[in-house]
Parts: sequence; C-alpha cells; structure tokens
Amino acid sequence: MALSVVDLYRDILAKTNCRDCGLPTCLAFASKVVSEKHPLQNCPHIPADLLARCETELAEQYSQGKWLKRDMAEDALQWARSRAASLAIEDLPARIGGELIRIGSDTLLRLPYFNGHLHILGTTITKEDGGQVSRYEQVFILNHLAQGGSRPPTGRWKGFVEFPNTVSKMVSMKGAVEEPLIAGFSGRTDELRQRALELGAQPMPSNAGSADVAVVFTPLPRVPVALLFWDATPGDDVQSQAKLMFDETVIEHLDIESIVFLSERLRQLLCE
Repeated sequence: MALSVVDLYRDILAKTNCRDCGLPTCLAFASKVVSEKHPLQNCPHIPADLLARCETELAEQYSQGKWLKRDMAEDALQWARSRAASLAIEDLPARIGGELIRIGSDTLLRLPYFNGHLHILGTTITKEDGGQVSRYEQVFILNHLAQGGSRPPTGRWKGFVEFPNTVSKMVSMKGAVEEPLIAGFSGRTDELRQRALELGAQPMPSNAGSADVAVVFTPLPRVPVALLFWDATPGDDVQSQAKLMFDETVIEHLDIESIVFLSERLRQLLCE
C-alpha cells in the first residue's frame, strides 16, 4: 500500500513536532519523506518493525515515481536529449559552426563556447578543458543543435520582450538575470567590463543609448548576446539598469526557454 503524506503523518509518526528529525513539524518531515526521498529513519520514534515495513512500501512507490517532486532540470534535459538524439553530426558545422575532430575512434563536434570549446558526441557534452557542463547548459546547447537554425547573425539587435511568447518569461529574465547584474555591478562598471572581456566579449560596435558598458558575447558561434549596462549617477534618482539584447535570428537557433537558460548562465559567469 502506498504511503501518502497524510498516511505517514496520521498513521506512522508521533505527531509531537519534537524536531528530533531536524525539521520543525512532523507534517514537514512526512512531506519531505514522500516527495523528496528524505530518510524515514531520521525520525527516531518509529519502532524498528514498522520502520522496515514502511521503508519497503516507500521504496516501491519511489520506483514508480509516485508523489515524488519533479526534477525540472532533469525533465528539461531529457526532453532536449530526445530532440537532439537523431541529429547527424556531420551536418552541424555548416549549420551552427565548429569543426569535426577525431578522438580515438569517435568523431566529435568541437564547438566554440564563450572563450573555450565544447566537445559534443551524440547527446554527450563535455568541456575541452575538463570543466563541468551544468544540466541547464546542456539543455540550451542540445536545443540549439536541434532547433534547426542555420542563418548567421544579422547584427540587428532586439530586446527579449520583442520576441514572440516571451511575456511569461519576463519575470525570470528580470529576477534571475537583470536584477542580480544590477546588484552586483552598480558602481563597479570597470569590474563588469573586465569580467566581460575575460569571457571573450568585444565592445558593441554601436552603443545605443550611450550605456556605460556595451559589450557583445559570443557564447555560441551563431548566438551573440549583447549586454548594456547603465550605472546610476550619484545624486540622481535614476537607478542602474541592465539589459540583454539578442540578434533577430536567435529564435531560429534557440527556443524561448533556452534563451532564458543561456542568459542565466551568462549572469552566473559574470557574477561568480
């Protein structure tokens, strides 16, 4: 019989909120056990025979995925892998850039990525320098492979909001990208510029709006990203602003969710 949060709380736990498990309430403990595989044995007040029976029941429902909290990053990665699984690697350099190389008996795509390179074999992505590739990075890279775009950038820039179907993602772009950049670099534009250059950025050819920092990153050969940063002036009511701009062709190379993931990764690299 499966154990829900209510079952576990009502029939198994002491309901004393003693905090011996490290959580504030028995209900909170039950929720973590059921949805996050938190060890039931962390409650010291369950008799051994009852604990063994419950752990067997929990293991069964875990194997079925019942009531488990979804791992959104893993879901996104599996979807991206399924999109990219049938791609022919020999077609990729002409479409998205990079070059084919041989390592042992394998043919890989060596793809420029910020100021380094990635090695891509099937749906396996590694960094040439041995660094880690996070799951969300893998998501937007695999979606880039699968998106089907081939057009080079035109140099015509658009704000994120100018692309279709971005309204629901504006909160993420603001809260996870723009606001952390503002918090991290207000009054520190020289440091922002230096960090951008270390990531391979180049000065933006035309500085629209006379931003204090205007640079263009090339995270992927067909996907440039521009950063404009206006610093607050002391004694002025105008606050600092940060804005990412994308080439008009970006939606041919990335879906909207992946544009957000790429933007978050750029922010992480700048703020680390």
